[in-house]
Amino acid sequence: MSFGLYAIGFVIMICGLIYGAHLMHIPAHWIAVGAVVLLGIGILSGVKATRQKDPAE
Repeated sequence: MSFGLYAIGFVIMICGLIYGAHLMHIPAHWIAVGAVVLLGIGILSGVKATRQKDPAE
């Protein structure tokens, strides 16, 4: 559940950055590249932040 909340928050942030880049008249292909990179970073950091520790044996 916490990963879902983390992912939703990150997607909202990415949408805001995309809108800001659009207002700055940045070309669409660079906006798409930035969005894909940020999405990858968001997934990696979300998994890292919400991952459960493995039990010690």
